[in-house]
Amino acid sequence: MRTRKRRAGALTAVVLSFMLVAAACGDDAAEPEFGDLGGVVVPPQGAVRIAALQAISGAVANLGADQVRAIQIAIDDFGPIEGHQVFLSIEDDLCLSAGGNTGASRIIADTQIIGVVGTSCSGAGVPASELISQAGRVMISGSNTSPSLTSTGNLEGNPVRADNWSEGYFRTAHNDEYQGDGAGQFLADFLGVASAAFIHDGDPYTEGLVNQARTAFESRGGTTAFFGAVGKDDTDMRPILTEVAAAGPEVLFFPIFQPAGDFIAKQAPEIAGFENIQLMGADGLLSQTFLSLPETEGMYFSGPAGRSSPEYDAMVAKYQELYNEPPVQAFHAHAYDAATLLMTKIAEVAEAQDDGTLHVDLRALRDALYATSGFQGLTGTITCNEFGDCAEPRISVYQNLDPSAGIGGTVGNVVWP
Repeated sequence: MRTRKRRAGALTAVVLSFMLVAAACGDDAAEPEFGDLGGVVVPPQGAVRIAALQAISGAVANLGADQVRAIQIAIDDFGPIEGHQVFLSIEDDLCLSAGGNTGASRIIADTQIIGVVGTSCSGAGVPASELISQAGRVMISGSNTSPSLTSTGNLEGNPVRADNWSEGYFRTAHNDEYQGDGAGQFLADFLGVASAAFIHDGDPYTEGLVNQARTAFESRGGTTAFFGAVGKDDTDMRPILTEVAAAGPEVLFFPIFQPAGDFIAKQAPEIAGFENIQLMGADGLLSQTFLSLPETEGMYFSGPAGRSSPEYDAMVAKYQELYNEPPVQAFHAHAYDAATLLMTKIAEVAEAQDDGTLHVDLRALRDALYATSGFQGLTGTITCNEFGDCAEPRISVYQNLDPSAGIGGTVGNVVWP
């Protein structure tokens, strides 16, 4: 690195001593030249810092915990970057907008954090992605699926920027335009039902998914018998379930989160007429805690297609060895891929210096992520478009035939396609 020449000349011993101390502290080193987003200087012996912004408390804590575990395994598998260990900070997004805002604010306050893996939920992802973007960092989610965060028009082959898009936001989870279309196809073409009911809870994920599923179902000749919403904090679902039963649909599609989903599943059998209504959920309910409920027996669930490979099997084996249980949610592999992609791109743009520091240009990192093409992950081939959609969008439908078998039993029972 270049240093500024200094002349001792007739300087006094005091001034010369000051200069020697300053030089020893690196004061004479040239400042790193970073792009318009700035950069991060990792000090000698310092760690490359990334963060997880996940729901690790509350009713959907297992969604975030499952992903944090996968991220930690990914860090262990990846190893150091230019001799620097990778350190993970963890913040709670609560699966809420407020949680995403608070968690992201804490993350960007730490100027050493380079990138984020999160959020767990799309509702938290909306404010978090905006804050992370404004701070020049990047965020990659393994489970946000709302089209509003990236792009719409994908099914027509003409994606356009969605309302809540923020530069520097990416995801290894599918865009729910594909899941909604798959759910609608399943209902109309596979089950052959003529009428369906749809319930969401106001979250960007649930509302976007039911709207897409409804559109796909109706485009195939289906009729919407009922369309409504519940609150995330509602516990008495009997009034809306009574309305659904009165409408007489053959299927109720409710892709919502716990605990509201629990109350719907538990209370539906109490309502006259529900003995003839098939229940169907989505990936937000592909959870060990939900699938173990006796009332979920026979339910269908749309979600990301399962993958099988030696690499995935090795990851699951390590997960089980470390945590004494198999993965408990549907997006652990997506979080693993998000973390691995982030670290791969950090390593790609990081510049090691002679003094042991590491320079990471944040614009270069963001550009490298947008340029991702053909990256082989546990979930398939990852290629990012200009809006941050990176996943290979393959959707399946599963049926829970045995609640005692948990999530492993359900995702092992693919019924479509």
